[in-house]
Formats: sequence, structure tokens, C-alpha cells
Amino acid sequence: MANNKIFFPSISRRHFMQLTGASAAALTLGGLSHRAQAAEPIKTAAIYTVPVEQQWVSRIHIAAEAAKARGDIEYVYSENTSNSDYERVMREYCEAGHKLILGEVFGVEEAARTVAADYPDVAFLMGSSFKSKEDLPNFATFDNYIQDASYLSGIIAGAMTKSKNIGMVGGYPIPEVNRLMHAFMAGAKEMTPDITFQVAFIGSWFDPPKAKETAFAQIEAGADLLYAERFGVSDAAKEKGLLAVGNVIDTQSDYPETVVASALWHFEPTLDHAIAQLQAGSFSAEDYGLFSFMKEGGCSLAPLGTFEGKVPEEALALVAEKEAAIKDGSLTVEINDSEPKSS
Repeated sequence: MANNKIFFPSISRRHFMQLTGASAAALTLGGLSHRAQAAEPIKTAAIYTVPVEQQWVSRIHIAAEAAKARGDIEYVYSENTSNSDYERVMREYCEAGHKLILGEVFGVEEAARTVAADYPDVAFLMGSSFKSKEDLPNFATFDNYIQDASYLSGIIAGAMTKSKNIGMVGGYPIPEVNRLMHAFMAGAKEMTPDITFQVAFIGSWFDPPKAKETAFAQIEAGADLLYAERFGVSDAAKEKGLLAVGNVIDTQSDYPETVVASALWHFEPTLDHAIAQLQAGSFSAEDYGLFSFMKEGGCSLAPLGTFEGKVPEEALALVAEKEAAIKDGSLTVEINDSEPKSS
């Protein structure tokens, strides 16, 4: 596949390899309309538009590596695939006999669904802002609905800011980003009702220098804590001796004095459900977004690590209370997909 890096089973990046270990009981392969075949791993390919180190994609990649390690799937992937090339890569993987295609089709929705219609015996599990449709039963969509964990991370942020001014740097104002920002802001207001927010979007999913410069501007405007929806933001906080709250992955080991909390996304429940459905021969156009909810194990608040003993007890007590309520269903964190604004 020209113009795309294609990686077969192993990853060459030593640091990233440290994140991908996992094990579990093996499942078996099933076709969309065929009987399950015992002990046969599902031939799986993923197509990513960014490097696998990028936060959102890394969670899919880590879950797929874990499923491969336990024998559930065979796994190959392409990264840095442009939107203009995405359809071609999808078709090549289908023609190569892959039975499960993973990826993110936010910029190529129509083309991706066309490919799925042309390969009805292939299961597609794709990140999308749109829902699955019954008329395309082999095309299921997922999303990172981690508003529960984002809300809890906001509570900690609200307790740690002294200026009551938080800077927030995102990629694009799309639902997947907006809902997490809104949940974070709601959590921060639980601790500090009169808090203000600076909200900015850099127009890219992976441009650390631009995210860093945007964060510097927010610091100059009074922010003393940053919401790092993109890579580069925590670098700005570290250079200025300020705090940051992470998103999707835990980067505290890289920023031990900077990242006080992170909302983590766990793609494993999403992928594991797809594997089970394929095993049973019953994969369908379900809404896989629900598997990112905290009560499904799809998200969590990262351990405080180096910030143990540094977060006010009042905030920790509120986090524990709200987390328990989320898990038992007595609290539903609002899903607000509208574009957040500075206040």
C-alpha cells in the first residue's frame, strides 16, 4: 500500500511497546453469517490517520495488541493514512481477507460506508460521529464517551487551580472533543463555581508545537492549570511550572510534576464485545459508544501517582462520591456535544 506505513505484528518503538502488554483468555473467529471456527484468530486490520502514539488511536492499538497477544486476533495496521487514501486502503485490506477492520472515519464517513456495503462479509468497527444504521449491518460505530472520567478529572482541576482560570486546548470542536471538555468544566465548577475557562482549538489532531504555543498564550492570559486534550499542552505547563490534566491516556510518567490527573479511555470493552459477536456469528450495527462508559469499564480516572497527598481531601471525597454514583447509575454525567466557549 503505497504512501502508508504498514506494520505487521510487532511495533518497533521501544517506549510505546511498554504500553501494549496484556493477556486474557482466547476467543474464536466467526463470520458475519457463518458458524464460528474454533481456535482460529480473527484476521484484523486497522487503519489510522495519525501515528499510533497519538492519544485516541493509541488506545485502540493497545487493545488490539492485547487481543493479538491472547490469540483472539491476527493484527496488522496502517498509520498516517490520509483521508484521500483511506478508501483504497480499506479495500486492499478487505481483498487481502481481513474479517475485521478497525479505524476512524470522521473525515471519510461516506466512502467508508460505501466500502462496507461492497464487502458484506467483513465486519467494520469504526470511530465515527454518526450512529450505526440497520441498513448496513456490518458497519458498527464507536466513540470515546469518557465524559464520566473527564467529569471526575475536572473536580480535581477545580480544587488545584489558584487563579480560578483554566486553559483548554483541543484539536477540533467536534462532539468527541466537545463532550469531554463540557464534562471537565462541569466537574471543575463542582469545586469552584466561579471558575473561568479559556477554550481554543488548534485545527489539528497531531501538532504538538501548535498546541504548546496556544497553551503559552492561555498562560499569559492568566491560566494556572491546563486541560491537555492534545499533545504539546503538558509541555507548556511543565516549562512554566504549572499543572495539567490529561485526556485519554496517562502521561504522568513523562510529566511527574505536571500531570495531576487524567481521564483514561479503555478500548478493551469495545473490541472484546466485537470479538465475542464475531465468535457467535452475530456481529451487527450496534452502537458501540456505550462500551466507553465508566459503568462498562470503558473509562476511568488515572491513579494520582506522584500527586498522592497533594490533592485536597475535600476533592478526593467528592470524586469518590461521584464515581460511586456514576457506577451505580444514580448519576448520569451530561453528554453535551455543542462547541464549548471561553467564559
